Amino acid sequence: MNKVFKERVFKKKAFIAFLTAGDPTPEATVEFVLAMEQAGADLIEIGIPFSDPVAEGPVIQAADLRALSGGMTTDKVFDIVAEIRKASQVPLVFMTYLNPVFYYGYDRFFQRCQALSVSGIIIPDAPYEEHFEISDVANRYDVDVISMLAPTSEDRVKTIAKNAEGFLYLVSSMGVTGVRSEITTDLKSMVDAVRQVSDVPVAVGFGISTPQQACDMAAVSDGAIVGSAIVRLIAEHGSQATPHICDYVKSMKEGVNRAQAQAVR
Repeated sequence: MNKVFKERVFKKKAFIAFLTAGDPTPEATVEFVLAMEQAGADLIEIGIPFSDPVAEGPVIQAADLRALSGGMTTDKVFDIVAEIRKASQVPLVFMTYLNPVFYYGYDRFFQRCQALSVSGIIIPDAPYEEHFEISDVANRYDVDVISMLAPTSEDRVKTIAKNAEGFLYLVSSMGVTGVRSEITTDLKSMVDAVRQVSDVPVAVGFGISTPQQACDMAAVSDGAIVGSAIVRLIAEHGSQATPHICDYVKSMKEGVNRAQAQAVR
């Protein structure tokens, strides 16, 4: 699976988009994912809503609550992916919390991921020390458990990087998800530390909302991840958000492409 990510998603610097499954409806989620692929997203993270999303800021928290209030369940998330797969093989990963996966059953959950070509999962509340409890099962079904690196992870960067699967999710700033006007973390030094022990791709997320930020973050890494800004468009426009999402994703992909062009000069 690492090879798949490198050759398909990270053949150039990647733009990775996030949205919450079922917000505002399952049908809209399918439409949004297909639209984001057409607009240039290289990989799409689908959030499985959870009642206590501790890593999320208010925008994605509200999206989780809307989806759950609308009856979204883990089974229905898989149904959404099945509909997407009728029209697209865009690379997909899930982002959720340990509780939904644990209670669904590890084997059952990852078996369904494999059947629907979901390539990986990000679980923000799973400590690195418990990573292998999950990955030992996930890897049997060709699913990568994608590790996160926070600005406070400096002493453990190399340890986490050595065992990284798929790609590393580098958190740009302290705190929860959400749009930030400025990102000041020395991300390059963290990426350099990863490069000393691994060639796993590194993508930066949390706080990115403008094409220039996407360009800046992709310039020091292998890609940029955007969630809250997209989810905010969905909150504003509901089921009519597709053209707004398309325009936004195109602009962010252009920002990432500028970083790619600068890198090859």
